[in-house]
Amino acid sequence: MGDGIRRALWVALAVGAIGWIAARPAAASDPHALWRIVHDLCVVDMKASGLPAPCSAVNLKAGYAVLKDIRGATQMLLIPTDRISGIESPKLLAPQSPNYWQAAWSERRLFEQRAGRSAPRDDVGLAINSAYGRSQDQLHIHIDCVRPQVKAALKAHEAEIGTRWAPLDVPLAGRRYHALRLMGEDLGARDPFKLLAEGDADARADMGRETLVVIGEVFAGGQPGFVLLSDRADLISLDEGHGEALLDHECKVLKGAG
Repeated sequence: MGDGIRRALWVALAVGAIGWIAARPAAASDPHALWRIVHDLCVVDMKASGLPAPCSAVNLKAGYAVLKDIRGATQMLLIPTDRISGIESPKLLAPQSPNYWQAAWSERRLFEQRAGRSAPRDDVGLAINSAYGRSQDQLHIHIDCVRPQVKAALKAHEAEIGTRWAPLDVPLAGRRYHALRLMGEDLGARDPFKLLAEGDADARADMGRETLVVIGEVFAGGQPGFVLLSDRADLISLDEGHGEALLDHECKVLKGAG
């Protein structure tokens, strides 16, 4: 079998796998499929030809790839090109670790390309699930629209969200979250993984149970910023730490905006 045919078959298999690589745990049979797609295909193709296929983008210097998830028209996944299992990895809390959240926020341009329009910052969310609420053992940050009900709830309670982690006095998609406010157009060097570990000793002790969501926000007076949300998996209450539930893969907020 020639190299060209072999690569074409690999790409076809990869595209077929994308639909379930980020699905719930019961749906996945290979927890390393996402890593193989990025490491064996996207990175290899980028180095060989300058093209990131089947990914939408590969940034070798910054150490990440962006892959379209087959669910929904707009959902993208930001995946490190380094081997990082998930939110529980000690690599994420190392002093010089990359800020994958800032990279994901910057790459929302690919999400907007899929949407066919620019998106207001408070329509866009980033999410990572806990070790108990994911299907893949390779870190991936979901980039997509925020659920309209979540957007409305955060807007209604924005005055209660401060600069320290604190319980949010309203359920989001049926779960209770802790919230933190950050100001600014971008995250810059502020890494939500580290902000959670530094602000919550229980979270730092068992990061694998944590789920994190970062939602763009426009606060009173038109000030840009972010709301960070954390939840902790609790299998007794059937909470898998699935922060992705705050995102809407049908992107109703953009449809409602015309």
